[in-house]
Amino acid sequence: MSVVFKASRYAKGDSTYLNIPLNRDQYMDFVNALRNAEVVPKHPFEEDRFFSACMPIEELARMGDDTLAHGCMKPVGLVDPRTGKIPYAVVQLRPENLEGTLYGMVGFQTRLKHGEQKRIFRMLPGLERARFARLGSIHRNTYLNSPAALLPTLEHREIDGLMFAGQITGAEGYVAAIGTGLLAGLNAARKVLGLDCVVPPRETILGGLARYIAGGPLTGFNPMNPNFGLVPALGIRIRNRLRRNLLLAERSVEAMRAWSEQLDLQPSPLDG
Repeated sequence: MSVVFKASRYAKGDSTYLNIPLNRDQYMDFVNALRNAEVVPKHPFEEDRFFSACMPIEELARMGDDTLAHGCMKPVGLVDPRTGKIPYAVVQLRPENLEGTLYGMVGFQTRLKHGEQKRIFRMLPGLERARFARLGSIHRNTYLNSPAALLPTLEHREIDGLMFAGQITGAEGYVAAIGTGLLAGLNAARKVLGLDCVVPPRETILGGLARYIAGGPLTGFNPMNPNFGLVPALGIRIRNRLRRNLLLAERSVEAMRAWSEQLDLQPSPLDG
């Protein structure tokens, strides 16, 4: 604790994260160790590509000296209170229990062998005597070729009443899992009631995601996170990205509200 410091980026929110500061030399030693480390051999079914949002840190290290410093180890907005300066790079540790005795390394997906993980991660200042409760790994995303298999309603194109939701559809992330689960559940209920299946408007993130899942490329289909690129443009040029995204979000909310009212969907008590 005399080496790391507590801080949230730009001092926003509670300072629950522990931050490991690295200077340029410490950072480069760490990057070179990652580049030269032993990794778990691939199985025959594994491909040579990774989902861009879940790249192993050793693969990122091979892309360039400063790739990690601009990615999961970026120090922007984190001032070391002992020096009053922003470090060259930072490893953030996120608390995993209420007692503050268990921390996870933020953004550290890896295929390093377990022994290599212990050796290399103990190179980080303050972690020289760390005890590892759980070592890192890479999971395989298994998903349908949804443009060939699913309708935008998330119903199978050939099997009536069979709905899919979550990661298996190619929707990536927790929010996408919740949204597609809601849509699949709604349409399953409508099928039972003898009603037509529905899709949210194009202006909504969920509607855009459902249409991408069903209408993406038949070859080379990849998972997709919810993002503003899935909805139609505003039709006016707005240079400020945050302002543009806010307007897109407001339009999405209004479109979802109007669609819900049109379908006479009753709000959940949790909606407030």
